[in-house]
Amino acid sequence: MAFNGHQLDDTADEDETPSKQPRSGCFRQEPQSEAAAPAGRATTERRTSNSTARHRKDSVKKTRPPFPWFGMDIGGTLVKLVYFEPKDITAEEEQEEVENLKSIRRYLTSNTAYGKSGIRDVHLELQELTLDGRTGNLHFIRFPTHDLPAFLQMGRDKHFSSLHTTLCATGGGAYKFEADFRMMADLELHKLDELDCLVRGVLYIDSVVSCGPSECYYFENPTDPEQCVQKPYALENPYPLLLVNIGSGSASSLCTLRTTTNASLGPASAVGPSSAFAAC
Repeated sequence: MAFNGHQLDDTADEDETPSKQPRSGCFRQEPQSEAAAPAGRATTERRTSNSTARHRKDSVKKTRPPFPWFGMDIGGTLVKLVYFEPKDITAEEEQEEVENLKSIRRYLTSNTAYGKSGIRDVHLELQELTLDGRTGNLHFIRFPTHDLPAFLQMGRDKHFSSLHTTLCATGGGAYKFEADFRMMADLELHKLDELDCLVRGVLYIDSVVSCGPSECYYFENPTDPEQCVQKPYALENPYPLLLVNIGSGSASSLCTLRTTTNASLGPASAVGPSSAFAAC
């Protein structure tokens, strides 16, 4: 089945050939000894296990979304875009890729600046991650929200809608600019809860970053400039936690293991609680 440039095979791999039995009269079959019986069962179990693993892999392949993989947070000031660049593309997949997909990947990964204001933060790139069974790099791109029309025009020029009809997005701009995505780029937005995505993202980044400085940290002795030290903060058992997102607006999320309670504030409303927390 052809799906966005990838040919998905509906049939299972047929790399196993049945073992041929000797024809009657050509070879004399000896009775199977008791010692050989467990070995035969083990061989059968291994074949069954391999077959099950292949079927499971095929099932994941068929339900996996087609490339390219994007996610967007459309804020009041900045648009933040994350792009997953696959690094384990097989020769067969590369042969079947449509030119539009190759063009988008080349454009995003071979540049660090896009137009007058788009920037790819190379220092934030996460390499050799495994995501949904694929290995690749995560790229982080940002540009001012007022330049969103130029981004939509770029997507139109590169025929992005021929690869996807829906784009995952969060933030207030996912509602404000929904009609622009539909009219200018022929794309629908699958809108997700901003703080829920943020919590999941924080925990995911903490789980995959195994080397270098921790992405989560706190300051020891924060009121003493000479003794103030940045310390890594472990998130092995994070709940409950209070997560505060400060942007053009501010929002807080109180998370327990089972529930998430969100509250949104304007930037001015956040000054009071922030001053109280910081004792200033």
